[in-house]
Amino acid sequence: MYKQMFMAALCAAGLAMAGCSKHGADAQGTAAGSADTTPVRISVGSYNLNNLPFFIADSKGYFKDLGLEVKTENFAQGGSKVLQALVANSTDVAVGFYDHTIQMQAKRKDVVGFVLLSRNSGLVMAGRDDATFDPARPDTIKGQKVGITAPGSSSDFFVRHFLAQHDIPVDSISLIGVGSGAAAVAALEQGKIDLLVNYDPAATLITERKVGKIIIDARSDEGARQVYGGLYPTSVMYANRSFLEQRPEAAEKIARAEQMALKFIADNSAEDIVAALPDSYVSGDRATYARAVENARAIFTTDGHFTAADLETPLKVLREFNKDVANADIDLSRTYTNAFVERAHAATPAAQP
Repeated sequence: MYKQMFMAALCAAGLAMAGCSKHGADAQGTAAGSADTTPVRISVGSYNLNNLPFFIADSKGYFKDLGLEVKTENFAQGGSKVLQALVANSTDVAVGFYDHTIQMQAKRKDVVGFVLLSRNSGLVMAGRDDATFDPARPDTIKGQKVGITAPGSSSDFFVRHFLAQHDIPVDSISLIGVGSGAAAVAALEQGKIDLLVNYDPAATLITERKVGKIIIDARSDEGARQVYGGLYPTSVMYANRSFLEQRPEAAEKIARAEQMALKFIADNSAEDIVAALPDSYVSGDRATYARAVENARAIFTTDGHFTAADLETPLKVLREFNKDVANADIDLSRTYTNAFVERAHAATPAAQP
């Protein structure tokens, strides 16, 4: 009911224009009747491969092709920093993780995911070959220095979920922010941390460089169900609800650009995907990065749609250790919308390259 009311309000206000009417696109792929030419500030929290569809859309110029000027910023410090920027209105759209929208609802802030990029976690826990932690003996994690991308990130939540599942106090380990990609791998290799919770390309770099071994792997659907009890949607495009209400054309164009990127990922080899990226988006050598892309391929959505049932998993996990979420009446239907991906798909069903 809420989503129908939301769309009706947009159309009634005359803001949706081409999106509400399902008109086609002009020869350049720009939404018919488009009038929103104000640049959009988009921030991304890390170079992990969960965010790959955004990197592809940006590097291949899909935003520009759709008539949208985008100004990007990469914090490279984890999604929690991007969330802070969004709440402070220093960015318009974040490339971050879905669970942050649940956290914000618990704090009575209206943050909404409007494109789902990665349908599954993609996280691993790794250690050096001499690691003493054994997940079959959960208490062996005590006293370990565990590297995460940043405090408040989903890698942080991964660790806290494991601890909560086994009644292990958080203060029995040390959580250390080490970023992602090659920098995170270096922290493990240099002994600054004992364990690393991170995403590809870090996971592949660890095995390729023989830095260590994967101890827990949630990249596959089966692995995610073993870790979380279900799929754990991660990377999304999210924004304050006010942005989506005031700039629906921009939101639709972002959704269209991401659908183009997701199709490019689905239709091309890992080598061709990596070839489309500038060096700034690639961790390590390109051949290794291509193997990381192939390892992560299964986590991506095909068209940006959210599946309501899967959103229950991050809510369940957050309630284990986040008191704000545990004590709040969370309405998951307000944490996401499929309205813009549906309008984007309807606008150019056959024109996506």
